Amino acid sequence: MKILLVLFLALLAVSACQVSNRPTPHENAQLAVNKQALEHVPVTAQVIKISRKDYRNKLYGFWLGQSIANWTGLVTEMDKIGDIGELKTGNFYITEDWGKADQPSIWGQGVPSDLSDTIDFVFRDPGEVWGSDDDTDIEYMYQHLLATYNTSMLTAEQIRDGWLKHIKKDEENYLWVSNQRAFDLMAQGMLPPETGAPNNNEHFDMIDAQLTTEIFGLFAPSRPDIAIKMAELPIQTTARKDAEYIAKFYVVMHSLASAVDKDMPIKEQLSWMATEARQVLPDTSYAAAMYDYVTQLHDSGIPWEQARDQIYQRYQVNQQDGYDITSKQLYCNGCFAAGINFAASIISLHYGEGDIKQTIKIGSLAGWDSDNPTATWGGLIGFMIGKQGIEKAFDRKFANQFNIHRTRQNFPNDGIDTFENMAETGLKVIDNVVIELMDGSIENNMWIIPVTKK
Repeated sequence: MKILLVLFLALLAVSACQVSNRPTPHENAQLAVNKQALEHVPVTAQVIKISRKDYRNKLYGFWLGQSIANWTGLVTEMDKIGDIGELKTGNFYITEDWGKADQPSIWGQGVPSDLSDTIDFVFRDPGEVWGSDDDTDIEYMYQHLLATYNTSMLTAEQIRDGWLKHIKKDEENYLWVSNQRAFDLMAQGMLPPETGAPNNNEHFDMIDAQLTTEIFGLFAPSRPDIAIKMAELPIQTTARKDAEYIAKFYVVMHSLASAVDKDMPIKEQLSWMATEARQVLPDTSYAAAMYDYVTQLHDSGIPWEQARDQIYQRYQVNQQDGYDITSKQLYCNGCFAAGINFAASIISLHYGEGDIKQTIKIGSLAGWDSDNPTATWGGLIGFMIGKQGIEKAFDRKFANQFNIHRTRQNFPNDGIDTFENMAETGLKVIDNVVIELMDGSIENNMWIIPVTKK
C-alpha cells in the first residue's frame, strides 16, 4: 500500500511547484525526498479490480450517509464556539447532551434550530426528499459538470461557468467566506485558481474546500495520485496553504477507501487510511500538528470531551503550532477557519471508531461548524458500508430523493434527483477517469485499475 503514497507524494510535489515559480525550502526538501523515494518504485505493474455494481451501492451510501450526517449536524451548527471574543456560548456539549434540548446558535437570535427541538438524528422517510446544503451541493455540481462535459479534468473556465450558472447571485445562495469571495471574483471575470490565491481572496484559509472536494477521492478509487490531480484546481478555487492541505487529506482518505484491506475491522481501516493521508500534510504545517496532537490525545485514553476541550485551549485560545486566527476573527473567533474544524473532525473520526452513528453523534456535539465534519465522515463511512449497511446501522429505511434546488439552481428535473441516479452518474465519471487518467480498462462490469506503472 505504501506504493500508492509514493506515487501520490510524487504528484503532490510536482503540483506544489506549479503554484509558485520559486519553491520554498520545505518544497525543495520534499522534492528531494520524493525523488529518492521514486527510485524504489517497482517497475512491474499491479492492478486492482473493482466491481462497478458494488461501487454503485457504495456511492449511494456516500450520498445517503452524507445527507443524514449533514442534517443532523445542522441542529448544533455554531451552537458552541467557545468563550473568547465578543460571543460567549457557554460550556461545550458533552455526550449526555444527546437527546436533550438544542441550544441557540450564534446566529439564531436566541432561537434553537428549527430542524429539531432536541439534539438528535434528522431523517427523511421514504417518500420524502432530502435537501441539499453547502456540504453536499458543490460536490453535486462538480459531479454534474464532469458528466456534462464528459471529461475527467475540469478546466478553469468550466468551473467558473458552472459556479455562475448553478449558484444564485441576488438572493440567499448558501455561500460563506472563501466560497463567496471566489464566487464574487468569478462574476468579475477572474478564473480559478486565482480566485483562491491569498492576494485575491483573504479567506483562503477558511473551511470551504473541505466541504466541496472530498468526492474527487471517490472518482479515483485506490489512486490518490489521480484523485489529487483531479481535485487540485477545484481545491485551489478557494483554498491555499493549510486549508488546501486539509482538503487534500480528505480527498486521499476517500480514494484509499477502495485500497484498504477489507478484512480489517472498519475502525482499523479508517485508522490506516488516516495514517496514510497524514503524509499529505507537511510536517511544518499546523494541520499536521493538529492531526498528531488529536491522535496523541485519543491514544492516551482520555474521553473525547476532554480531547475537544484541550484542542479548544491549545488552538482557539492559545493559537499554538502556528495556528493564527488573530486576523480571522470573523465575529466568531475564527470558527469558520479550516484548522479548528479539522481538529474537531479528527476527534469524531478517532473516537467514533468507524461506527457511523457514534461518529455523527460526536461530530454533532463537538462544536463549531458541526455539520461539516459529520457530513465528511457520514459520507465516507456511508460509502464504506453502503446503502444496506446504513439501513442496518439505523434499523430503518430512508428517502432516496434529493433536492439540489434547495440551495442551487438550473439543474434538470426541477432539481429533484435520486441517490440511484446520482450513483449512476458517478460511475460514468469514474469510467472516464479509469480510461483517460489511469490507463485502465472496463471488463465484465469491472474496473481494471493499474496501481503502479513503469
